[in-house]
Amino acid sequence: MKIVNKIQDLKSYLAKEKQDKKQIGLVPTMGALHAGHLSLVKRCVEENAVCVVSVFVNPTQFNDKHDLETYPRTLDKDCELLQAAGCDYVFAPSVEEMYPEPDTRTFDFGPVMQVMEGARRPGHFNGVAQVVSKLFYIVEPDNAYFGEKDFQQIAVIRAMVEQLNIPVHIVDCPIMREADGLAMSSRNTRLTPEQRQKAPLIARTLKESVTFAPGKSVQEVIDFVVKTIEQEPVMKVEYYEIVDGHTMQPIHDWSETDYPVGCITVYCGEVRLIDNIKYASNLKG
Repeated sequence: MKIVNKIQDLKSYLAKEKQDKKQIGLVPTMGALHAGHLSLVKRCVEENAVCVVSVFVNPTQFNDKHDLETYPRTLDKDCELLQAAGCDYVFAPSVEEMYPEPDTRTFDFGPVMQVMEGARRPGHFNGVAQVVSKLFYIVEPDNAYFGEKDFQQIAVIRAMVEQLNIPVHIVDCPIMREADGLAMSSRNTRLTPEQRQKAPLIARTLKESVTFAPGKSVQEVIDFVVKTIEQEPVMKVEYYEIVDGHTMQPIHDWSETDYPVGCITVYCGEVRLIDNIKYASNLKG
């Protein structure tokens, strides 16, 4: 496995791989890797001749300076895990390497980036589009792998690929969970022991809401989820929206979509956790 810090070096290595007609897969990450990331890497290794994993905490997608400063950085441990997972190249550039000058590009992917995370984290998806498009231009992968925990992000990246006409196949991979149901996230390491004990309530409530939903209205399901989670004093729901899984637009009646997905963001103490759940396509209420 090679650890590469310079864009030009990585391009040179990959040019040789492409000459040999090898299929290339990319897993973009911000490091602090856990089993969720490694499930993406494993799939990338299985489906491609060459696996590239980027480890880069991208400053342009943080709208909260404190969040950027406290984001965990564990490159040495990440590289050990990636070597064991069969990764071929780790791309770990500096901020100066990725942004020798400010990236002033602004993107408009329409309604898909204006709701939920887009509405509450101004500039977040623009920053995601900046860094992911840069990675796509540098690596020129055949396939790129993203986890479904960031459900809206995948929709934004699909819209970006279409708008910029980038020839890459986006592969979405299921959420990986801890044994108690909590969606795996680098942010989980910032939870206190007490908060970590309480946090699985999010996933448990979402799962219960699937059983609760038949015969109930969309609003009744939303109210059930918010009320159940906020009975725990350490938890505060920032939003819970049930959306069309293709367009990310909120639905008000089950008949409005054949792909209803519930997307949630919860503050557990100061730590912002996200999760989502899919509902049956034939609900009425």
